[in-house]
Amino acid sequence: MYDFKTVIDRRHTNSLKWDVGADELPMWVADMDFQTAPEIIEALQKKATFGIFGYEEPDEAYFESVANWYQQQHGFRPEPDWMIFSNGVVPAISSIIRRLTNAGDNIVVQAPVYDIFYHSIENNGRHTLSNDLVYDEKALTYQIDFADLEVKLAEPLTSLMILCNPHNPIGHVWSREDLVRVAQLCLNNHVILLSDEIHGDLTAAGHDYTPIFSLPAALRANTIACVSPSKTFNVAALHTSTVIVPDENLRNSVSRGLNNDEIAEPNSFALVAAKAAYNQGAPWLAALKQQLARNRKIVAEFLATELPELKLVPAEATYLLWLECTDFCQDSAKLAEYIRWETGLYLSEEAVYRGNGADFLRLNIACPERELQDGLHRLQRAIHQYEKESV
Repeated sequence: MYDFKTVIDRRHTNSLKWDVGADELPMWVADMDFQTAPEIIEALQKKATFGIFGYEEPDEAYFESVANWYQQQHGFRPEPDWMIFSNGVVPAISSIIRRLTNAGDNIVVQAPVYDIFYHSIENNGRHTLSNDLVYDEKALTYQIDFADLEVKLAEPLTSLMILCNPHNPIGHVWSREDLVRVAQLCLNNHVILLSDEIHGDLTAAGHDYTPIFSLPAALRANTIACVSPSKTFNVAALHTSTVIVPDENLRNSVSRGLNNDEIAEPNSFALVAAKAAYNQGAPWLAALKQQLARNRKIVAEFLATELPELKLVPAEATYLLWLECTDFCQDSAKLAEYIRWETGLYLSEEAVYRGNGADFLRLNIACPERELQDGLHRLQRAIHQYEKESV
């Protein structure tokens, strides 16, 4: 019913991802090479045909669509009154940092983590305080160091923690028990918990994402969640997200910040796309998740037979795979540069995620299988050549 096989030429379309050389294959930024759901395209076409693109504001139907989606997909319905529209998760995070913290404050993150968190913190004159995730080299899994987290949250200048749920780039889905424990520590230490949940819909089978706003009332009152259809439906450039703040006083403060920064007003296509996604997009998402599962299996089997030098961290969510390269390389940034130079395969520079990110490559598998196979064979060729030259 849905097409996840056709390779679409995205060159010369103002695509950030595909602004590359003629023979290069970008598999880095979190941007899918699949067209979005036909239901969204149809809604956008209808809006374009209407032909008037004046100022707009989110209506009750928009917030109801978000609430219903979380009830249907994740088993908990946030109240529409908890919600504020924003034109993106990253702008919202930066705005919340400016509104709720002071210059010089500490903001806790859990490295290795999405690099833009560091930009939002440090470009606004705050300090990053990392509760580094603990990596188990044998199990290829990460865990939270709760003892260290408690120490970092208790620092006098710590005022905010940014959680990534599910976690980018490691692809881990935090359990409800972990989230309760993190939220309780934040509450005990008077630290607001801000959760980026943009990848929440993209979980693998058997791994259920728990929205932070579904925690017990006393805990969720100290939380802010940022959600969006942008990763789920590949509509990032439409700039639509929702900030969910259960506590009224905290919500009023967040709303003031978003409005002061002029990021609480939608463009002409944001609302119609989001409503189509949330109201009609479930079948397309189910099909997408099946394709991503096939792609994960392709990668796992290829690495096991053709590239055992790379260790694959089991992916529980997102379409981004985390590949450990320490068996033959201690600098993944150097390796990624080499791979691109030799084969045109463009992967992310993992040192930017800090923590132990310098030991890893990140691979985007949200693409047709033919494109994925091309990327894997380029990766194999580059790794084997790199090993020969390193002897």
